[in-house]
Amino acid sequence: MKILSIQSAVAYGHVGNSAAVFPLQRLGIEVLPVNTVHFSNHTGYGAWRGSLIAPEDVHDVILGIEERGVLGQIDVVLSGYQGGTGIGDVIVDAVQRVKAANPSAIYACDPVMGNAKSGCFVAPEIPVLLRDRVVPVADIITPNQFELGFLTGTDPSTLESTLDSVDLARAMGPSTVLVTSVERPDRAAGTIEMLAVDETGAWIVQTPHLPFKANGSGDVTAALFSAHYRATGDAAAALERTASSVFDLIELTYRSGERELQLIEAQEFYAHPRLQFSAERVR
Repeated sequence: MKILSIQSAVAYGHVGNSAAVFPLQRLGIEVLPVNTVHFSNHTGYGAWRGSLIAPEDVHDVILGIEERGVLGQIDVVLSGYQGGTGIGDVIVDAVQRVKAANPSAIYACDPVMGNAKSGCFVAPEIPVLLRDRVVPVADIITPNQFELGFLTGTDPSTLESTLDSVDLARAMGPSTVLVTSVERPDRAAGTIEMLAVDETGAWIVQTPHLPFKANGSGDVTAALFSAHYRATGDAAAALERTASSVFDLIELTYRSGERELQLIEAQEFYAHPRLQFSAERVR
């Protein structure tokens, strides 16, 4: 499998491509990383150095890849945080170019906007761009519950309302939706859930909730789920493998006392998921 991953990158820590590439490589996947920003560290520190990469420069890199005759070998285009509005057009163009070269390729979009606790942390125009132009051309989207609500103009909270919101999202274009950080009020105390839905059904998986915010864990989740789903075509299996790997990564990080994901130390959890959580069919 080959994945073209168009995301941000940092020198220190693990978010964007700096979070997604290595776990995919440990699965034996060839990754072509195209960076949209190059920062010293993620912006959650409140201070960082580096710059956004101009959309035309990102386009140039993708064009250079195309000139090597590689786009026909790409199985998945993956995108995450978008630092500016121009990058959306570049990503959509890249998806079209890849699918023209390989009609069986899929596009997996992580529509990064914010979360329920922090609110929206991207420029105001980005969520609109994602909703109106990027998500409709995606095959897989991996929003959290907050992002799902924005995309669909709803307020998902219960399992039923989240499923209804997913149906609205799927009507926009994507056939498969992974909802991360599902926090329905009737779940068991001290747990958190992920929900995967495609044309064959809907499954939810529940894991312990660790009192820890791990920047980049969503990027790892989107990458692993997209790869597993592409490889198996099985939403439940992809959900179980992803939940297993990501929980072990976050738990290892939490126990380390470090702020940044212990991405390298957790590498065996990507290559050999323990599969300690079972997905329950809910539709």
